[in-house]
Amino acid sequence: MGMFRRVVGGGLAAGEFLTALSRKQAQWELEMSRVILGRRWKLLLVALFPVLLGLGMEMAVAAGLPEHIGGHKAYMPSFATTEMFIGSIFVGIMAGLITGVIGAGGGYVLTPALMSIGVKGIMAVGTDQFHLFAKAIMGTVIHRKMGNVNFWIAAWFVLGSVTGASVGGVLNRAIYQKSPALSDAFISAVYVFMLGILGFYALADWMRTRKGAVAGARTSSVDTTTNFARWLQSLPLKPRVKFDEHIVPGGRSIAVYPIIICGFIVGFVAAIMGVGGGFLTFPMMVYGLGVSTFTTVGTDILQIIFTTGYSSITQYAIYGYVFYTVAMGMLLGSLVGVQMGALVTRMVKGVTIRAFYALTILAGFVNRICALPGKLNEVGWINMSKATATLINSVGTVIFFALVGIFSLWILAVFFKGASKIREAERQALTAGSAGVGH
Repeated sequence: MGMFRRVVGGGLAAGEFLTALSRKQAQWELEMSRVILGRRWKLLLVALFPVLLGLGMEMAVAAGLPEHIGGHKAYMPSFATTEMFIGSIFVGIMAGLITGVIGAGGGYVLTPALMSIGVKGIMAVGTDQFHLFAKAIMGTVIHRKMGNVNFWIAAWFVLGSVTGASVGGVLNRAIYQKSPALSDAFISAVYVFMLGILGFYALADWMRTRKGAVAGARTSSVDTTTNFARWLQSLPLKPRVKFDEHIVPGGRSIAVYPIIICGFIVGFVAAIMGVGGGFLTFPMMVYGLGVSTFTTVGTDILQIIFTTGYSSITQYAIYGYVFYTVAMGMLLGSLVGVQMGALVTRMVKGVTIRAFYALTILAGFVNRICALPGKLNEVGWINMSKATATLINSVGTVIFFALVGIFSLWILAVFFKGASKIREAERQALTAGSAGVGH
């Protein structure tokens, strides 16, 4: 009984940590969408780069490039149908709505959603990463406000993330070359683990909130240096990097090796799961290394650009594992969806949002765990009839899209119902403010 309690306690602690990480990723998604959609004419100019690159590579693969560039071992269609593009936009909207409303977790449904509609896992990972790279480069070029970037922290961190992304990309491709089914099973297993922890923590968190057990958010400052960070900074290792001179007289310093290790972990996870890695960077920098939040924000944006750019292009795109048309559709959908979702948070209760968060994450968990038997059966690791494996997979797909689809439709209904009221309230407040200034 004691062992069971420790396991449950450890799982809840891990879930709380992963939830905090995904919330940081959601904040970045919302900020990028606001920046990009707020500067429409610049958006069109910047968007030409990834679109032309994608179309060029799709045409090149269709023309028959060598095997190591695309070839028969890749899983990249030479063209996209209208249905594919429209479907990718809806997937992006769905993920954006979840991200905007919940403030966490929306990005985790992209890769499972693509895999559920038939895209191979490695293709879904590469496509997801490329869409994040396009969003990061567009938002940063337009915005130009990247915080107080410490060049040397960024340089050493990117060195580690590029190395980690290389290892993760090589591992993913090696598994795929051995067996596409094993590759899908491996990526699905990673998502089962991550979404399982996140989902069951979210469910427990909702139950505690419903019972009134959660008093409120923690108020501790994220700029408070942890004991672990102080210990790392005290290690007498060289070379070292100085930072935060604007916060602490004389600044702080730390050896480059912990920075490289953190970067390696971020790059490896990003390459394996198809995520941006930003959700890991923030807590590692602030709590692990003791870097201020202001400096961390700039470094995080830089690492997302370099990590997703390097990983998506050198580890996936040149091998034919990025579907650019789908990536652009996901980008367009998520930019709009996250803004609509963020507005809905002003119209619904927090406990309702927590409930839907738990359901959507658990839907992704069920979807991937139901896909595992069929993939393991193809590899020969288990013995199951193909009809049974297909039925289990179909059940998981139906549950996933039913729950996520119902949630998305509910968000849209609330949005269109309440958007006019919000605009009217804002107009009245603006009018009242102008009248006050006039007097």
